Amino acid sequence: MASLYDIALSILYRTRLRRNLQALEHYGSAEEAWRQLDEPGMTEAMERAQQEMEWIEAHGIRVWTLADEDYPYRLRQCPDRPVVLYSKGNVRPSDGYIVSIVGTRKPTERGKELTEALVRDLQAQVENITIVSGGAYGIDIAAHRAAIKYGIPTIIIPAHGLDRIYPYQHRADAVAALAHGGLLTEHISGTEPLAPYFVQRNRIVAGLADAVVVVESKERGGSLITAQMAVDYSRELFAFPGRPSDATSKGCNQLIRSQKAQLISDASDLIQSMNWKTRTDTPQPVQMKMVGLLENLSADQQTLLQKLQEAEEGMHINLLVMETERPYSEVSSDLVMLEIQGLIRSLPGGIYRFQQ
Repeated sequence: MASLYDIALSILYRTRLRRNLQALEHYGSAEEAWRQLDEPGMTEAMERAQQEMEWIEAHGIRVWTLADEDYPYRLRQCPDRPVVLYSKGNVRPSDGYIVSIVGTRKPTERGKELTEALVRDLQAQVENITIVSGGAYGIDIAAHRAAIKYGIPTIIIPAHGLDRIYPYQHRADAVAALAHGGLLTEHISGTEPLAPYFVQRNRIVAGLADAVVVVESKERGGSLITAQMAVDYSRELFAFPGRPSDATSKGCNQLIRSQKAQLISDASDLIQSMNWKTRTDTPQPVQMKMVGLLENLSADQQTLLQKLQEAEEGMHINLLVMETERPYSEVSSDLVMLEIQGLIRSLPGGIYRFQQ
């Protein structure tokens, strides 16, 4: 259980992470550090910490500190580990095997398919797997959606506080993740998703995992930063190869060429390299049958599904809005929920197609 001093110290040193760790190590506890320190901003930090404690209690937020025995043990090994973590949902970051999946924010259809196949096959072959990513566009959200679809716990690591979801288009995915996984961040409520926090977030994505997989990546980008952090933390790093001419494969190919990442073509390669114990049982199918799913859909969702079933080539979201005479935001939200349940598939250009 976090003390007021843990949170106050993390607020005081929110842009000086190493200084926070040094203070804790030198004084032995956040409370003792707070009593001994004399720095500008301490009064304001304590007042903000008191507000945060009230917000945490009101919203059912779980807090970990380095003083807690159940602080995620993988992160504890990292030299720049967060001193305070906040979570919402059923987050269990020390259970089983953890795979972090990262990649470009503008993936190809092949990249999305590789991501879903990786998650699906991990669920089929290994027990107690958790999928971690950053909740961003592209490969990140594809990994989370696949985990939700196949019944695997997934942890979203946002670069902001738990009072918001960014990007907002992924709100439905975050809500779905809460039931079997959730959100984990080092930021207090009110923290906006500023650029430096995305790089800072990547170290949690890397440090929390046993293995980090880069699905698609350009020559530069956040996924390569996460990959380097994984190497620095002595985590196993894997990458899917691609054609040299493909921009979204250049980063992965470079990781493999430089021997930072191991080449994989599917989940079996990863499992074998990690020497993980495979299932001896036959897992029960996670996806529900269509009849059972339809019973849980709203009338509006069933209407959208019926229209997409009748359209062999799929339909543009704008056409669905026109034909259903509903607000764009409502149609978009329902389409996301249908996709999470594996009933439809989103294609480039705002096209949606019924999933056979």
